[in-house]
Amino acid sequence: MTAEPVHHVQHTWPVPPQDGYTVDDLFTLPNLPPHTELIDGSLVFVSPQRDFHSTMIDLLVHGLRQCAPPHLRVRREMTVVIDKRNGPEPDISVVRTEAVTGPDRTHFLAADVLLAVEVVSPDSESRDRDTKPHKYAAAGIPHFWRVERSGTGSRPVIHVYALDPVTKGYVHTGMHRDMLKVDAPYDVNIDLAAVDDL
Repeated sequence: MTAEPVHHVQHTWPVPPQDGYTVDDLFTLPNLPPHTELIDGSLVFVSPQRDFHSTMIDLLVHGLRQCAPPHLRVRREMTVVIDKRNGPEPDISVVRTEAVTGPDRTHFLAADVLLAVEVVSPDSESRDRDTKPHKYAAAGIPHFWRVERSGTGSRPVIHVYALDPVTKGYVHTGMHRDMLKVDAPYDVNIDLAAVDDL
């Protein structure tokens, strides 16, 4: 019996420009994996999504849409352009309705975003806890939520932050485990225990 020849897969990785990538590159480079982000001029590729991540996005998008006022829209996994070298992709964004200009839209400007939500994954902990909230705050996005798992179970803990206009940083305004009830960016009431039924 002879062994089958081993075929090596040749990958062609993009070589970054000397000054890093720009948001124009993010939208025009061919064959980028889905949900690629641009952070400080570097392309960030994400790992496969875990079930907790997916179900939390579903639960929150549904809850946010049910009570959204007409002047706001809820979007999932859309790039937010902060500046020339930063185009992160929040898991959920609440945007002004006038920014939703059609089905071919690929991104929103930070000025159109009222809330950015990140569901923390093991591979994105540092970005979701530090890098991205700092950038969202510096860009003037008024509200930020960070969603984490409570221990090893499927239940979430949601940390709610509001922008301090003086320091341009987020202030922690609440932590929610069983029920998410807030009045900003609008009145929201979501049963977080419902994640067990998804």
